[in-house]
Amino acid sequence: MDRRELLLLASAMAAARAVHAQQANIPLVGYFSGRSSDMEEPLLSFFRNGLEEESFAIGKNVAVEYRFSDGNEDRLPAIATEFVRRETAVIVASGTPTAVAAKAATSTVPIVFSTDLDPVAQGLVASMNRPGGNATGVAVSSNELGPKRLGLLHELAPNVTLIAFVVYPRSAISAEQVTAVQAAARAIGREILVLNASTPSEVDQVFAAIVQRNCDAILYSAHQFFQVVRDQLMALAARHQLPAMYEWPEFAAAGGLASYSADRRESFRQIGIYVGRILRGAKPADLPVVQPTKFELVINLKTAKSIGLTVPPSILARADEVIE
Repeated sequence: MDRRELLLLASAMAAARAVHAQQANIPLVGYFSGRSSDMEEPLLSFFRNGLEEESFAIGKNVAVEYRFSDGNEDRLPAIATEFVRRETAVIVASGTPTAVAAKAATSTVPIVFSTDLDPVAQGLVASMNRPGGNATGVAVSSNELGPKRLGLLHELAPNVTLIAFVVYPRSAISAEQVTAVQAAARAIGREILVLNASTPSEVDQVFAAIVQRNCDAILYSAHQFFQVVRDQLMALAARHQLPAMYEWPEFAAAGGLASYSADRRESFRQIGIYVGRILRGAKPADLPVVQPTKFELVINLKTAKSIGLTVPPSILARADEVIE
């Protein structure tokens, strides 16, 4: 090797060392979710938008590693522990079980969560306005939205009498969700059949019970598990020609009749903003938990027609999106 080649090699090695040193100084964000990666991916662009609003671009001045448990909550504590061991600058915990796992794993690493439960009751924060610890984020109350979804389902299909309420029984608030929906059903003079499902095989069993009991419609409780088995739910509802109300707009986009939820795009953007602020020195203890102010109703008109359902004009006028 001649002198020129040696100089080129030395220059290349120096450049590599410089890149490595630069990468070593880039803060690492650990992002994990109880959903599957394909379900989470449409929302990650809004998370990245929030980061960019705080002048952070992935691959340039921040690194993000993603983990997904595909509906298996038992995997979440190990993922949280891994991120703590990796000395991540911030942990993003998408979903209530994920947030609980992150909080159990560390009291020092900053956590930005999304949860559909009361974060104070779950021990994630001391209060909504002054979290006081190492965690903050976005919170939506699913207990309030369950009765709202039932009311919308009743408006969509006013002639139904028996409604199956499919619940993920391992949820920390499954009993509260059932109580809230049953009270709402009594108020409109409708009967609720509560059915539990926590595995794909139990979903099949639930639909067998729905058919056997001649249920007229289906309402799902709020839980990430139903997002993981979304395609299975869509296929079974279509096969049995049943109107169903879901939690998130992805269900309606995939062929479900309707969904009602907080605007998750704004929630994920807010998560990105909070991560950026923490990377710039803000403390989670000083960042109030954000509560969504915008909610969206999505109606799949094509699905309604396929099951012989005429959507009332009053519902169509209130819908934020109508899929035709």
